[in-house]
Amino acid sequence: MILPKVRDPRFITIRRGGTLTDSDHRLLALWAATCAEHVLHLFEAVQPSDPRPCQAIEQIRAWTRSEFKMMETRAAGGRAMSAARVLSGAARHAAYAAGQAAVTAHVAAHELGAAAYAIKAARAAAPEGEGESAGRLECLWQREQLPEAIRALVLDDQRLRNNICWSVFDC
Repeated sequence: MILPKVRDPRFITIRRGGTLTDSDHRLLALWAATCAEHVLHLFEAVQPSDPRPCQAIEQIRAWTRSEFKMMETRAAGGRAMSAARVLSGAARHAAYAAGQAAVTAHVAAHELGAAAYAIKAARAAAPEGEGESAGRLECLWQREQLPEAIRALVLDDQRLRNNICWSVFDC
């Protein structure tokens, strides 16, 4: 479970009664896509002929440009997560990261799921005994990619949801 029981209004768009602007929603989605794309090669190394996670990342990026509807993008995320279910380890986590990135179009708070699964993928891909270090490096890399406009929001979200996100944001 990566979503809190009570939804944070900062991750609900203004038109739905929250405080999130459309432009910040798009930035969250692009950051989630960047996090997922950074570990996508871990999936592709195991399943080179399965395009679903890559398509999910491409589709969330296209959604931010208004080229796809939210429901289409959410469905692409579901397909990426279906690709994950039959796998284990780094490849599984990388596909889940892509799926979480795509469903950020539907629920902005999934942005943290994409980041968390990417960190889990980096940990799982690391040589034995180096997983924690690899996870910290991935977390720090992700933070470097944060646009300034959403930086404080995401860092606070990481602090608040770290425990339900496998404590991967201790970096």
